Amino acid sequence: MATDRKHRRTSRRGSGIAGPQWSIPVAMMVLAVLPSPLRAAPEAIDRAMNLKIRAAAQTHSRIMPIVHYLSDVYSPRLTGTPRLKLAQEWALRELAGYGLVPLPLEAWDFGFPGWHNEYSSVRVVAPYEDSLICEVMAWTPSTPGTVNAEAFNLLPPDSPTQEELDRYLSGIAARVKGKIVLTGRHHIAPLDVASPPPRLSDEAAAAIVAPRPPAAPPAIPPAGKLSTQEINNAIDRFLLRHGASVRVYGSQEPHGVIRAVSNRILEAGQFVPTVVMRNEDYGRITRNLADGRTVRLEIAITNRFFPQGRTAYNALAEIPGTDRKDELVMLGAHIDAHHLAGGALDNAVGCAIMMEAMRILQAVEAKPRRTVRIALWSGEEQRVLGSQAYVRRHFGSAENPAAQFDKLSAYLNLDTGSGRIRAMRVFGPGEAGQVLRRILAPLADLGVAGAGVYSNRTAPGSDHAAFSVNGLPGVYIDQDPLQYAIAWHSNLDTYERVDEADAKQAAVVIASTIYHLAMREELLPRFSKEQMPPRNDARR
Repeated sequence: MATDRKHRRTSRRGSGIAGPQWSIPVAMMVLAVLPSPLRAAPEAIDRAMNLKIRAAAQTHSRIMPIVHYLSDVYSPRLTGTPRLKLAQEWALRELAGYGLVPLPLEAWDFGFPGWHNEYSSVRVVAPYEDSLICEVMAWTPSTPGTVNAEAFNLLPPDSPTQEELDRYLSGIAARVKGKIVLTGRHHIAPLDVASPPPRLSDEAAAAIVAPRPPAAPPAIPPAGKLSTQEINNAIDRFLLRHGASVRVYGSQEPHGVIRAVSNRILEAGQFVPTVVMRNEDYGRITRNLADGRTVRLEIAITNRFFPQGRTAYNALAEIPGTDRKDELVMLGAHIDAHHLAGGALDNAVGCAIMMEAMRILQAVEAKPRRTVRIALWSGEEQRVLGSQAYVRRHFGSAENPAAQFDKLSAYLNLDTGSGRIRAMRVFGPGEAGQVLRRILAPLADLGVAGAGVYSNRTAPGSDHAAFSVNGLPGVYIDQDPLQYAIAWHSNLDTYERVDEADAKQAAVVIASTIYHLAMREELLPRFSKEQMPPRNDARR
């Protein structure tokens, strides 16, 4: 799921220099709106096919092998890197083995070199000696060899104006040259005595698709006050200008969790080498500094850049349709991931579930009327760039439609881990939600609560919104959270976090939904030109 952008991210905490820009993934969830009254006409449900799909999901499943290859063999998978392209090529070979028709890798202009951290070592050498746990921030430069320097804790005022921040920074300018600068106060994570439940209750799942009023607009800083991103940008420029050696963020997470994302503009030359440090290590160092002790750190970072990564790729394959093969039903997940771990929950398992749904359709010898196309996107973690490039090229927008704009029935996206699917929400009128509810009704025994609709055309937080922001039926899929919030964008996002049984349920739900959308007489209902909500994102 996208970052700095799933990715539009803001700091999880309001204090001035909270750390890299991130927010808990639920922030990207779309709003349900009031559906129209139900129509009397029933949806044609192929119950025999549903039984075949369920049976096929229990035999020869490829979900865990796919997760293994993507998260253990072909990681890290940052956009613009050779390993991501290898992962995409492997996935296309896998899909071809199921009998799908792979399409050539589709290039799009990323515009930045790929980046890979080859080596990092962070140690404290005085007044005590210890190895420290850190992650390097992506698209930042290497250190010039090993840096051995004093630590300095930069503590800007809370919620400053530009004048207040400038005054503080000018007062410490002489103190940061050559230093390893820890930016911000240590955050004492609260004692976790009530962890969120790993599964949604039936009531909570039903509430997802219930009508609800529009959400309040996001809070904005008081007039004259800087946002967290503006503060961080100013500090980055300050540290580079005044010769700091390394910038260190505190992770602000308990239990050794580190969430590190990329720098905000992907231009390494505008940053000093940067790491995110385990909260517990950060706290020990800053407490010693607050006591007046001199703390020395030793840091070595080697990063590699790939100029060829300026061109990135999306991977696509399809099951050709029959009498309506010029029309499309699409499903997909982003195959790129952050570099801290294997990217298993975000989003190797999403890819695996969608690929498994296609395997199941082939195994049951489905003959869809419409072409069913799977997309494995890149650039999602850099503000949903890959899918947006694809939509612009092939579909256009409601305001400027391309030739295929009216040929897409729906796009289903999966990007919240391995939990059971509990509901779906589609961008469209109430009638679109009714169709999905009727398709999903036979799956209620698997825990699926139903479907709803949404109408906001906001800047994408994941790949479904690359479609809906352009007026196309993008479907957001709600899942049981399991360990997603813990592992998301962190050093814990590994193979071990994936729940195989839940992922198999998700593959059944996807395969059945895709099949029925591909077989029905009509495309999924859409907003008419007159009904189309206004676009309210910042155009990219």
